[in-house]
Amino acid sequence: MQSFQRFDRSTTLTIVLIVVAFMLATFDVRSEGGGVGTTMREGAQTLFSPMQDLASAVTRPVVGFIDALSDIASLREENDALRQENEDLKSQVAQSDSLQAELEHLMEINDLELPGDLANVVARIASAGSSSFDHVRYIDKGSDDGISIGDAVVDEQGLIGRVDLVLDDRARVRLILDPNVEVAILDKSTSQAGLVRGDNDKDLVLRMHSADEPAREGSVIVTAGSRFPPGILVGTITETAADDAGFGLVTRVEPAVNFSRLDYVKVIVGYSPLDAPSAEEIVQDDTPVDTTEDPSDGEPADGDTTTEAPDDAEAEVAE
Repeated sequence: MQSFQRFDRSTTLTIVLIVVAFMLATFDVRSEGGGVGTTMREGAQTLFSPMQDLASAVTRPVVGFIDALSDIASLREENDALRQENEDLKSQVAQSDSLQAELEHLMEINDLELPGDLANVVARIASAGSSSFDHVRYIDKGSDDGISIGDAVVDEQGLIGRVDLVLDDRARVRLILDPNVEVAILDKSTSQAGLVRGDNDKDLVLRMHSADEPAREGSVIVTAGSRFPPGILVGTITETAADDAGFGLVTRVEPAVNFSRLDYVKVIVGYSPLDAPSAEEIVQDDTPVDTTEDPSDGEPADGDTTTEAPDDAEAEVAE
């Protein structure tokens, strides 16, 4: 009896719920969007809308922070790529500038007109000496190109030195800064002759043994001939000096060449002193010039006083 009553109440409740649901559905359809269902949905939206806004307000900064981190990582990668591209462009520009400077220097060397239209070979400095006191440079041309010991070496600025060691494909140049190298010169402002020699310094020492006039600051010094072809710019006198009671004149000369920036050079080959112009032509003056040295001095008139290479010089160049 109790089970029948329980079944009867359950059945009745189920039927009532089905009827109510059917009526609600019928009213919702007939109301064309304005029925009980719509009202319940709107009520639910109204009820839960503040909660949605609150959740959105809480989560929006977190989402924004995560997006910002992602953007920062992306920007960092893009920045790194742009930085690398910038470095590559700088390297290309530097290489282009270097090639342009090299081309301009080579053109200047090729356009260099030597006194007397002397035969020459264009070479490039391959390396320097093992120390700053060696005063030598090595070039990438040798006897195969017609270069021999004693050949003068110049660039567009002036006299560099002379060859003192030759191999088949390379040679060694001893700079005029070396104390063992002497050059007979003329002072173009006075037509007076003298000798310059290296002093293990950036300047050269000028000596004139019978100077009738002072050697004045700013006067241009050129080669006088003999072992070096005449008329090649050597440098400029830096200190005014006069002959002191017949003991000779001593002053200093700043070389025309910047020895720290040597690159392309010209080696004068096949030169003979017999082909040299006169001293008058060198200084462009009508006054005769005595280019002989004082016999009492006992020193060679011009050139490198040590032309023989040491025993280990060839091995040094080969290295």
